[in-house]
Amino acid sequence: MSDIESYTIAIIGALIAGGINTLAGNGSAITLTILTELLGLPPNIANGTNRIGIFTQSAITSVVFKKHGKLNIQPNKKYILTIILGAIAGGLLAISVSNEQFKSVFKFMMVFMLVAILIKPKRWLRATDEDFKPKWYFYVPVLFALGFYGGFIQMGMGIFFLIIMVLGIRINIIESNAIKGFVIAVYTFLLILLFHFQGMIDWKLGGIMAIGQTLGGYLTAKFASQHKKADQIAYYVLIVVMILAIAKLFFG
Repeated sequence: MSDIESYTIAIIGALIAGGINTLAGNGSAITLTILTELLGLPPNIANGTNRIGIFTQSAITSVVFKKHGKLNIQPNKKYILTIILGAIAGGLLAISVSNEQFKSVFKFMMVFMLVAILIKPKRWLRATDEDFKPKWYFYVPVLFALGFYGGFIQMGMGIFFLIIMVLGIRINIIESNAIKGFVIAVYTFLLILLFHFQGMIDWKLGGIMAIGQTLGGYLTAKFASQHKKADQIAYYVLIVVMILAIAKLFFG
C-alpha cells in the first residue's frame, strides 16, 4: 500500500473517530489502531501522537457547542478543574509506564459500563438537574480518577465521562458531551507539550490524523447542537459504540 493510500484511509478513519468521540466516545480505539497497525508507530508513540487530533477535534467541538449555547463552563468549573488535575497525573505516568497491561482489564470495564447504560434508559434522556449538587467527596475522587485515566491512555475516556456526568452528576447528555470536549481540549494541550518534550509525538502523522478528526468533530458537534432529538441519537450511538467495542475486545 502506498503512502497516499495509507494516509487517505487514515484521514477517513480519523473522520469517523472524530464523530464518534464527539457524540459518544472510544474513537481512539480507531485512531490508535490506525497509528499502530496501518502507520506502524510503537504503542507509546501512538499514544502521544493520537493526542494531536484529539486536541484539534475537541477544540473545534467546544467552539461549536459554545456558539449554540450547549457549553456552560462557569457552573461546571470545579468538575473541569478536578479532571484536568487527574489528567496531568495520568500523563506523567504514561511517559514512563506501558499501558498495554491495562488493556486486558479494559474489556471487562466496558461490559460493566454497557450494563450501566442499558439500565433505565430514561436517565440518559432527561434535562440537566440544576438543583442536584453532588457532594465533593463523591465527585473529587471520581473525576480525578477519570482525568487520570484520560491522561494515561484516553481510549474509552469519553464513554466513562458520559456515564459519570449523566448518571452521577445529572447533566444532560448533549451538555455533558460539550463539557467533555472542552475539558479534553484543555488537558490534551498540556499533555501534548509533555509528550513532545519526551519525544513521543510524530507530528507528521498526528497532523494527518488531525485533519479527519477535526472535520468529524465539527460536523458532529454542529449536528448535535441543532437536532431536536440529538440526546436520543447520542444515547443510541453510545450503545452501538459500546457493543462494537466489546465485540472487538473479546472476539477481534
